[in-house]
Amino acid sequence: MNNNNDLSQIYLDANATTPVLPQAAKAALSAMEQLFGNPSSSHITGLRAKDLMEQTRCKAKQVLGSEKGRIIFTSGATEGIQTAILSALISARDTLKATQQQGNDYYLLYGATEHKAVPESLKHWNALLGINAKLIAIPVDGYGNLDHAFISQYAPKSLMICTMAVNNETGVYQDLKALETTIRQANKSIFWLVDCVQALGKISLNLAQTSIDYAPFSGHKLYAPKGIGFIYIRENAPLTAVIAGGGQESGQRSGTENLPGMAAMSVIFDQLISTESCFANHQTLYAYRQQLADTLIKAFPQIVFNHSFNNSVPTTLNFAIKGFSSKEIMDLFDAANIRVSSGSACSSKVTRSFVLDAMGLPAWQSESAIRLSFGPAMTQVEVDHACQRIISTAQALTQSCMVLDGANIDDKTPLNGLVQLRSGASCTWIYVDAASKHALIIDPLPELTERLDTLLQCQQLALMAIIDTHGHADHVSGRVLLAKKHPQSIQCDGLGWPQTTLFVTDHDRQFEYIKVADKWLVKVPTPGHTNDSISLLLCQPLTGSDTLASNTLFAFCGDTILMGTLGRTNFDTSCAISMYDSIQLLSSVLAPQSLICASHDYQNEFATHLSAEYLRNPLLQQVIQNAITVDEFVASKLILDSQLNDQTGSEILCGALPIIACSKFKPIKEYSATSLAIALNSPKVKLLDIREPHEYALQHTAKACENVPLTRLVQFMQQHQQDKDSEWVLICRSGSRSLVAAQAMQRLGFSHIAHLKGGYALAH
Repeated sequence: MNNNNDLSQIYLDANATTPVLPQAAKAALSAMEQLFGNPSSSHITGLRAKDLMEQTRCKAKQVLGSEKGRIIFTSGATEGIQTAILSALISARDTLKATQQQGNDYYLLYGATEHKAVPESLKHWNALLGINAKLIAIPVDGYGNLDHAFISQYAPKSLMICTMAVNNETGVYQDLKALETTIRQANKSIFWLVDCVQALGKISLNLAQTSIDYAPFSGHKLYAPKGIGFIYIRENAPLTAVIAGGGQESGQRSGTENLPGMAAMSVIFDQLISTESCFANHQTLYAYRQQLADTLIKAFPQIVFNHSFNNSVPTTLNFAIKGFSSKEIMDLFDAANIRVSSGSACSSKVTRSFVLDAMGLPAWQSESAIRLSFGPAMTQVEVDHACQRIISTAQALTQSCMVLDGANIDDKTPLNGLVQLRSGASCTWIYVDAASKHALIIDPLPELTERLDTLLQCQQLALMAIIDTHGHADHVSGRVLLAKKHPQSIQCDGLGWPQTTLFVTDHDRQFEYIKVADKWLVKVPTPGHTNDSISLLLCQPLTGSDTLASNTLFAFCGDTILMGTLGRTNFDTSCAISMYDSIQLLSSVLAPQSLICASHDYQNEFATHLSAEYLRNPLLQQVIQNAITVDEFVASKLILDSQLNDQTGSEILCGALPIIACSKFKPIKEYSATSLAIALNSPKVKLLDIREPHEYALQHTAKACENVPLTRLVQFMQQHQQDKDSEWVLICRSGSRSLVAAQAMQRLGFSHIAHLKGGYALAH
């Protein structure tokens, strides 16, 4: 399976790792082919290898201004951090023993924005050595600067302090001279580690002129291969070898030396020393950053930069775009073959940035943070190319009606049917009838107000109703603000339900309904989660002997029935007795496989139906089958709700996590690119690209492939209720979304679902 993508890669994630400089790669290969001797061997081949190692060490000292200190080669920065912390804490422990003091009377200080390798290593060795000092994070201000007053207060009773020269997420640098003054005035003997990984090649270092005790570095952050690093240790600073063995590195770090890595580092040091280097000077790098920043502002007018340019290195831009999650921007850029990251690449999960949280930035900026970073080998041609691609990438958002301008891609994907938008675990549902241009919005989230407004304008839709399924405890509805932008001519109640004189009778019960294009929206009172809870059934018009169960397409049940569980009933406005009655009512107006669209989706399951819930929710099943009394249900519900944590992140949980996991489904079938290419020879295999339209517009396969975005997966499942035996193969950028979607479809009865493992990223 080949990628039909003629866009060359633009790599803007240098703070995670860099490509190996061609000269460095050549030097490493030459070392493997010609200088392959063991530096510990006394013959000529070994002596030549040792000479290369010592020349590289001398160059390192010249670059760092550390003639008097020690340079020890390591596997990378993490090993250097272990070496520093172990060495310092063993020395501190010995001093405590000699003076008969207790470690728990002392502190270990580290910057709140420090790379996680530092506090985790402090925690590890502090416990393992039995010191039991108290770990304390040094606060930072809104610009990322360490709190010097805090250091002055705690340093006198601290054994070690760990700070960064340059932050890996924001590029913020610390004033090391001012920091040194603060630290040494407070405690002249405290051990000081400075993480210099992101500093090499970006700020000047003269370590011998400082009282820094330890400074670890990593080669792969500056165009050397992975697996090579080094640590500077100040003269007379204590050292305990982390790796014992054959006594290499003068007994300071055992293990056969990585000569190819050192050969590559030697080339990097040459570039840092030379006046005719391939590395750009600082003035040029600042110009590159400004050009990229100006382009981002032009492409995304709502962009906010998460750091000040006044105290950050020129090779890092950390930003957030209002209305877009970091994952959405990551997926968009990846589809355009631009590589950026969300915060720190050392964690594979896209979550809030602890660095930006520590700086006190708003939650949305932390959750939406994108890091764009480049190295000093960046060229003007590459910057120009990147800027052109960023502009075209932003224009692709018009494909999904996520922006109104940038109309170079004017064949906007028309909406028809149900769309699911999310903010965290909360869901907003939009139903659109393309023929009439009528739209319905259910449970509008305030965070999505602008996106919803843009969608309505872009698709030129008439908003027929904006309705909440209940009064939400975890957020204020976006309905009022949206209604101001799109006024309704019909008077509505407190949840947005329009006044109507239309009624439908089902099983001797009468329900109100309104018309949405050629569909009916039926209101079913379902109190329980809250006393005002309602369910909304979108159905085909009933004629003759039709029932709601036979005609319902989607059931918007709010937080009454959630995927794998039931909505909580321990709010002040909740009533478990009412929920019992509401569940029985819903079971009478819904077919077993009517798709239920909830207000929250905590497990990324998109939708559910009663048949799927029977398999894993015994409490729901017992209520529907009258196998449990109201009193028994109330008691069971009390126990279930007692297991709730009040919050997950910044969201109040509106239902317990799934009651039990469903184990009746087999694992999802996974294809490799090779096996999928063979499978596609069969006409029975159908491809579904589940990325959003703007991603699909930027990059798609040459093979015929239907685009079914995740936001429209529920609509697709409803349309194919009678086609659940076809073999669908789902594809996305990395394989993560396709696996989640495949699991959701399989749970709802699609029996031959598969996905492409690794997605387009591995489909070469």
